[in-house]
Amino acid sequence: MNRQLKIHNSLTRKKEIFKPIHEGFVGIYVCGPTVYSNVHLGNVRTFISFDLITRYLRHIGYKLRYVRNITDVGHLEGDADTGAEDKISKKARLEQVEPMEIVERYTLNFHEVMRMFNVLPPNIEPRATGHLIEQIEMVKEILNRGYAYEVNGSVYFDTLKYAQDTGKYGQLSGRKIEELIALSRENLKNQDEKRHPSDFAIWIKADPSHIMRWPSPWSIGFPGWHLECSVMSTKYLGQTFDIHGGGSDLKFPHHENEIAQNYGACGHAPAHYWMHTNMLLMNGRKMSKSDGNTITPLELITGNSPHISKGYHPMVIRFFMLQSHYGSTLDLSDEALQAAEKGFNRLMEARRHLINMKHPGQGETSEIDVEINRLLDQVYEEMDDDFNAPKALARLFELVNRINALQGGQITFQNISEQTFTRLQQIFPAFITEVLGLEDPITEGENDQAELIEHLIRLLIELRQKARQEKNWALSDYIRDALKEMGVILKDGKDGTSWSRVYS
Repeated sequence: MNRQLKIHNSLTRKKEIFKPIHEGFVGIYVCGPTVYSNVHLGNVRTFISFDLITRYLRHIGYKLRYVRNITDVGHLEGDADTGAEDKISKKARLEQVEPMEIVERYTLNFHEVMRMFNVLPPNIEPRATGHLIEQIEMVKEILNRGYAYEVNGSVYFDTLKYAQDTGKYGQLSGRKIEELIALSRENLKNQDEKRHPSDFAIWIKADPSHIMRWPSPWSIGFPGWHLECSVMSTKYLGQTFDIHGGGSDLKFPHHENEIAQNYGACGHAPAHYWMHTNMLLMNGRKMSKSDGNTITPLELITGNSPHISKGYHPMVIRFFMLQSHYGSTLDLSDEALQAAEKGFNRLMEARRHLINMKHPGQGETSEIDVEINRLLDQVYEEMDDDFNAPKALARLFELVNRINALQGGQITFQNISEQTFTRLQQIFPAFITEVLGLEDPITEGENDQAELIEHLIRLLIELRQKARQEKNWALSDYIRDALKEMGVILKDGKDGTSWSRVYS
């Protein structure tokens, strides 16, 4: 079949035929987590979406370099760039630990959650603190080109000059500099240091109380949040690469300022295609801790939340998320998860039936034979249309009906040629596992089950540790006692908490 992959480009706001810079190769950069807390479910949706995208690109033959960063410095409270505290520094100060302890704890949590949802790791996962030299060099280059200025040890990007030279500031987000003036004045301190209210810091002078600080030609300080992604994307993918992705909340200011920085340092934008995932809602509303409308990945799996009636397998949750296009909002509810569980089980049952079937070697082309081939082609056609997993799943479920009919005898092998059956048996199971990333819990095997249990126990230990730090002794004791009832004994020591299994 002739392939023509189309991607919705957030920069142009339209679908475009995908043409990689180098034929057969794709460079993709996705903004990773800021590791000051456990990864939240909205992040999980974003990373599952880009896991689907990268899986499909590999599946259809592209060689990928997928880069996803870890933000471990420079992301300030409220996404501001002056007069605010670094999120990781703040957490370290409150817990009276080193910032890198916070980074390590929540990076491990992020990786465990990603493994639970079968999100494949990127090819490269750089950290901002590992690229400070390159960030300082980019600040120098932006200064040399006249797109930044230094005031009292901090360096600011000159958005007005960039806008006047290019006319492109706000192209991605749709914001206009004039509209940002009032917003900037309301939210930012040290405004008098800036030439224009929309200017943003690319190097920030650290005050004496700031924990994370490094020497630079301008001051002892730290890099701006937007700068790190400009540096790490171009370091590993080149000054121009194919795809830059992230959540829709990053369009402004993060991605808009990335584009400006790259122009200031390199003379052009970094990526040809920009892709953004949409919001995850719960019960029709935006998730919010303040009004209790929130749920963590762990609570979703264990069922320990008033918002759901029971826990759901990680693969059911992944399947639920794939039922909505990455660019659409997704509304999570107990009813939607129950429906997803039924659909997931039906898909896996058909997959098991198909794998165990054998064609007797007789059969001929018929209407059913033609229909099966057409549906298999349509699975790829839907994915080629901006990675439309919901429509691809709809075609797969039409194939589920044919597989179940074949299993039940309503369709005989005489109606399907051996060639078509072989194609069905090759594509259907492989697409489910290789592209959708869905694993069958029944056939995962004892090792995978044991690994999942270990991850869940570690997450519970982490939740208990957080409760203890917050002096929530009731929750801490509840987790310990509940695990004990399941035969899991916790032992607290100077090196942390270990666990062992007691078999009755």
